Amino acid sequence: MNIQQLEYIIAVDNFRHFAKAAEVCCVTQPTLSMMIQKLEDELDVKIFDRTKHPVEPTTIGKQIIEQARISLKYFKQIKEVAENEQDTVKGSFKLGIIPTIANYLVPVLLHQHHTAYNEIELTLKESTTSNLIKEILNGTLDGGVLAGPLNHPGLIEYPVYYEKFYAYVSPLDDVYKEKEINLDEIDIQAVWLLENEHCLRGQIERLCQLKKKSYAGDAHAIRYESGSIDTLIHVVDYNPGFTIIPEMHAMGLSEEKQENLRAFKNTTAVREVSLVISTEYVRKAMLNSILEIIKRSVPKSMQDPKLKAYVVDL
Repeated sequence: MNIQQLEYIIAVDNFRHFAKAAEVCCVTQPTLSMMIQKLEDELDVKIFDRTKHPVEPTTIGKQIIEQARISLKYFKQIKEVAENEQDTVKGSFKLGIIPTIANYLVPVLLHQHHTAYNEIELTLKESTTSNLIKEILNGTLDGGVLAGPLNHPGLIEYPVYYEKFYAYVSPLDDVYKEKEINLDEIDIQAVWLLENEHCLRGQIERLCQLKKKSYAGDAHAIRYESGSIDTLIHVVDYNPGFTIIPEMHAMGLSEEKQENLRAFKNTTAVREVSLVISTEYVRKAMLNSILEIIKRSVPKSMQDPKLKAYVVDL
C-alpha cells in the first residue's frame, strides 16, 4: 500500500469514473486500474463495484476510502508544517461556502483574490453546511465560510461578519403598508421558507419562533419550500406573504425590489458568519491571508464584534 494508491481510490470515488480519475491523477487508465487492483488484492477486498455505472464503492470500500482521506490529510500536513515555519502564503486553499452566502460573497471574493492574492490557488465549492463540515474534517476542504456558531469539537470558528435579517414583503400582502414587521404578530401562513437542509431556515425559525406556533388544522401552513433565496423572492413578488433574507442578500437587490424590504420591530438579531477550519489545520500564514480576503469582501460596518451579542443560534 502506498500514498499513490490512496490518491487513486479517492479520485475514483470523487468522479465515479476510472477514465476521469486517471486524467486528474495524470496517469493512464490501465495504470490507475492496475494500482487499485493491486491494493484490492493486498487487502483481499473489493473497494469498487465495477458492474455499476457509474462505478460505486462497496460497503467496505466506503470505509477504506474514508480512512484514505484522513490518512492523506495527515500526510499533507507534514509539508504544511514545513511551509508554515517559512511563513509562506503560496500554495492552494480549498474553500467551501454555503449557498445562502455564496451568491453575494463569491463574486467580490474572487475579485479580491485576483487583485491582491493571486499567489494563492483558491478553489471554491458551494454545498450545504453538513456536507462542508464533513469535508473539512476529512481534509477534502481546507476551510469553509459557514453560519454559526457551530460549536463543533473538531472545528475552530473565526467570526468574520454579522448580518441582520430583513423581511422581503409582497406588495399584495396587508403587512406591506407597515414600516416594520412585528415578530410577535407574525402569521406562519405568510412565511415562505427555505428547505430544511439550509441552516438559514433554522435561524429564521428561531427568530420567528415558528416551531412554537401550531401547524394543526392548517395543512398548507408552509405551501412551498425552496433551495434558493432568489426563488423565494420571486415567489413573494407574485404572491401574498413574505420571506426572510440576510442583509448582504438584501444589499444586492435592485432599487425597485428594495422597496419591499422591511426591518423587524424591537430586534437587532443577526447571524454570525465565520471562516471555519479543522482543529488540525496548521498553515497559520495561509489562514490569515484567507481571513483577510474574506474581510475585504465584506462591508466594514458588518464586522463589528459587538454584534455577536445579538446572534441567533442555529
